[in-house]
Amino acid sequence: MGSLEAGDVSHQRDNLHDRGTATIMGIGKAVPRHVFQQKSYPDYYFEITNSNHMVDLRAKFANICAKTMIEKRHLYFSDDMLRTNPSLMAHNSPSLTLRQELADVGIPQLGAEAAINAINDWGKQASDITHLVVATSCSGCMPGADCELGRLLGLRPSTKRFMMYQVGCHGGCTALRLSKDLAENNPGSRVLVVCSEVCTLSLRGLSASHIGDLVGQAILGDAASAVVVGSSPDADERALFELLATSQETVPGTEESLVSKLREDGIVYNLRRDIPLHVSDSVERLVERMLQKARVPPLDRNKEVFWVVHPGGRGILDRLESRLGLKEEKLAASRAVMRRYGNTRCSSVFLVMEEMRRWSENRALRTAGEGLKWGLIVSYGPGITVETILLRALPNKEVDA
Repeated sequence: MGSLEAGDVSHQRDNLHDRGTATIMGIGKAVPRHVFQQKSYPDYYFEITNSNHMVDLRAKFANICAKTMIEKRHLYFSDDMLRTNPSLMAHNSPSLTLRQELADVGIPQLGAEAAINAINDWGKQASDITHLVVATSCSGCMPGADCELGRLLGLRPSTKRFMMYQVGCHGGCTALRLSKDLAENNPGSRVLVVCSEVCTLSLRGLSASHIGDLVGQAILGDAASAVVVGSSPDADERALFELLATSQETVPGTEESLVSKLREDGIVYNLRRDIPLHVSDSVERLVERMLQKARVPPLDRNKEVFWVVHPGGRGILDRLESRLGLKEEKLAASRAVMRRYGNTRCSSVFLVMEEMRRWSENRALRTAGEGLKWGLIVSYGPGITVETILLRALPNKEVDA
């Protein structure tokens, strides 16, 4: 079947077995055990980087942290690990080998924890997985994290694997889009999607000449998330969301707006102030175009749509909320994830989906999408690349009963 770019989803049959539309059947997450409180992080960061003498920059960093709305972040690095390896917190220090070695271990380990939770939520065995899609914004080795994940999870040797490195914050949508195509074109397949992020390549000391990188130090956190995707659910499987249509757009003229480069001291970020403007403009256009092509009836964005938005930063969420005319509560799940975990890059959209799903279940709502039928996933990353996925939340049988 492939990703739907046009067609009438509103008139498709309701029988999932007849239609074969890809669905999300299980969701899981995992975070490192090392927690850093945002309020005290500026003091900690400047102390561990031996930068307390940079008074003005310290005040600037503290101001950035205070405006993020983040309360805490989980990081793969422990305090002891950082103090034992001072090159990790030095600016422009050639430490790529050490960083890569840490990522080679951390990415599959954290990813495996999230994957186990997703498989348990799905209710079947790891041996029932037929395809594995792994995404991360860091690392790069062969065999890759996908191969190590397969070993840690006990997947069958015949499992078909896809490894995506350096995908950026929109990578969760990219991986989910690929899983939709795999599930719909391979009858009976069950696709495990794992997004795992650790800051081994990006955490470093500060520089007054790289303010964009300073923002990254203030907002990035570590987490892994996973989903199980398949079409035509069996009687003992529970479908939470249908993946109806996907889109991706590279915003013209924004090549330098959101950039990360791999250097000897890891990944260095360059972030421009116009990112919220470009993202909000593109999202509004893509959403309208997707709904029109899918021939979905006109929808009230507040009353009839739930929003799973990548929490890339407070300014972007504020701008999207304003541009789309959304009430404050419509991005509550994204803001909750931002508060508790920061920007966890490609793993974040599934964290938001899980947050919304639990919120809906705790209130005994009819669907995992705040009780609503229609939903949209929105993510964005380097390029600037903007991805959207149209969802249909399926009724909770227990609530309906």
